[in-house]
Amino acid sequence: MKKILIGIDPDTEKSGYAMINGKTKQLRNLRFFELFKMLYFVKNHPEFKGCDIKVFIECGFLNGGNRHFQAAASTAFNGKISERVGANHEIAKKICEMCEFLELPFEQIRPTRSKTDSKFFEQITDIKERTNQEQRDAYMLIHGR
Repeated sequence: MKKILIGIDPDTEKSGYAMINGKTKQLRNLRFFELFKMLYFVKNHPEFKGCDIKVFIECGFLNGGNRHFQAAASTAFNGKISERVGANHEIAKKICEMCEFLELPFEQIRPTRSKTDSKFFEQITDIKERTNQEQRDAYMLIHGR
């Protein structure tokens, strides 16, 4: 059975999206409904019928607590940070709900890795195209599975 792995790094603007389909690797940044459209396509397109599809979603809310504040910063500044973190957590929860709706198996992944720079990413993945942090984070969720 052909295995399809999808990694998603949720974000309020555009989420990082990575897919491994055999030897084909795809990296993108997708808005929320573009992501829905992509997952719907993978779920329903005849090319993927009978494939073992699994989605891996980075879920920052699994870490618990919000320790992103800066002691020297103003309350307003720290409030903005908390607002953005909370919004990203909500996007992750909505993507999980999206997978449930589409009946796609998914796994919530606790973020533990440090960020991967493009040079190191290219060394371990052999992906030579230009990537951004969201794409690399999404790909690292499925690398080596």
